[in-house]
Amino acid sequence: MERGTAGRIARWGFGLFLLAMAIVALIALDVPGKLLRATGSATGEAGFAVDGYQIVGLKNMDRGLVDAVVTDELKRAADAATLPGGKPAQALVDVDGIRDALLGFGWVKDARVSRRLPDQLVIDIVERTPAAVWQNRGQLSLIDGEGVVLDQVPVDKMPDLPLLIGPDANRHAVELRAMMDKVPTLKPQLASATWIGKRRWDLAFSSGETVALPEGDAAAARALQRFAKMDRSTGLLGRGLKRFDLRMEGKMIVRLPREAGETVNLTEESPT
Repeated sequence: MERGTAGRIARWGFGLFLLAMAIVALIALDVPGKLLRATGSATGEAGFAVDGYQIVGLKNMDRGLVDAVVTDELKRAADAATLPGGKPAQALVDVDGIRDALLGFGWVKDARVSRRLPDQLVIDIVERTPAAVWQNRGQLSLIDGEGVVLDQVPVDKMPDLPLLIGPDANRHAVELRAMMDKVPTLKPQLASATWIGKRRWDLAFSSGETVALPEGDAAAARALQRFAKMDRSTGLLGRGLKRFDLRMEGKMIVRLPREAGETVNLTEESPT
């Protein structure tokens, strides 16, 4: 390498080093932050201060939770640069921070926070849709179709939704929904589903019967579809029977109630 070229490289390297040190010094002295606050104050004094906010899309979630998130951020922004009347400058409001905080609530599937000039914020919330109630260790929780916990449910305010019972039952809500979608005649009759031993479902129907499904999504779906076909042809549900055990491939064990409360097990070969 020629001596002149080496000298130029050295000078460039030294120059970059000085630039990096200058940037570090600016950050240490909070120069970018001071500049941002000064700019925000200037725009606020020009009339672009937050005077209120609008919440859109809220249906079920407690509005107080949203208000708390927004007002905390507005207070932080106002403290960063004091304007006449104590209002925060629009430019200093962290709209992304508000969105991130809102996404931490179970009800919120998505949220958009935007500035509406000259003096408003708009918080547009997309809520999750309740699909079932999850019962676990004596606690009732409202969940959506993906099993996300939305809120706690008082016993005296139970909604008319299917009940999922057992530890981790909510984590298998997607598979259960897909399975029930394939049996449209049975789906509206489902009262509850119990996740047994962390491996399979017992389905309880509004007519009073329980259907025990085998382990594995594919096996359970096949068994339930066969049961639905038999129910359409012979009317299994609503006849006072107690339990249908489908855990053995190609077989159905039917439990019949007796007057004294005893039961007898009958085994029938599935016609399909």
